[in-house]
Parts: sequence; structure tokens; C-alpha cells
Amino acid sequence: DIIDAEGFGSVREFSGHGVGRTFHTLPRILHFRSGDYGVMEEGATFTIEPMITAGSHAITIREDNWAVAAVDGKLSAQFEHSLLITADGVEVLTAYDDDGGGDAA
Repeated sequence: DIIDAEGFGSVREFSGHGVGRTFHTLPRILHFRSGDYGVMEEGATFTIEPMITAGSHAITIREDNWAVAAVDGKLSAQFEHSLLITADGVEVLTAYDDDGGGDAA
């Protein structure tokens, strides 16, 4: 809702995912409102990795089958965090100190 309200797009073709014995597992974590909800339980490990565009959420995959670009040519950005649900809330497993040093928290 915030992304769309500010005039940005959230790419629909990609999602976060569970992390378990294999890397890309269920649940699929959508980065846009879909009406498909679930409950995360203690011990669940998953990623959030939204790709946000400065315009339309529509994308094209380049000829190398790896690079992705917004169809409208506007800028886009993607970042990923891995999270763990704990008894106390959420632990961001990929958090960094805010001093810019890059040391894992």
C-alpha cells in the first residue's frame, strides 16, 4: 500500500521465500497486497526481498536471463534480508551495524 501510494511499483514476478533444508522453500512471501495471508510461527526462517520500481511494476528479463529491468525504463532497486521468527519477535539475520562498517550485527 505504501509503495503504490507513493507512486512506486512492487514487482510481482519475484517474492521472498522460506529458508530451510533447501534454500527456496515455502512460504512464498509476496511484497504486494494479494489477499493471501498466513501466520508465521516461531522458528520460521524466511526472506523478504522486494524489488521496487520508480514507476510501473511491470518488468522485462534481459537476454542474459538474469538482468531484470522495469518495462517503462525507470529506476529499480532490490534488497534482501533473512529473518527468523523468535519467541520475542523477529530477528533480522542479515542486519548490519549502522556505522557503515558492514560488520554483521
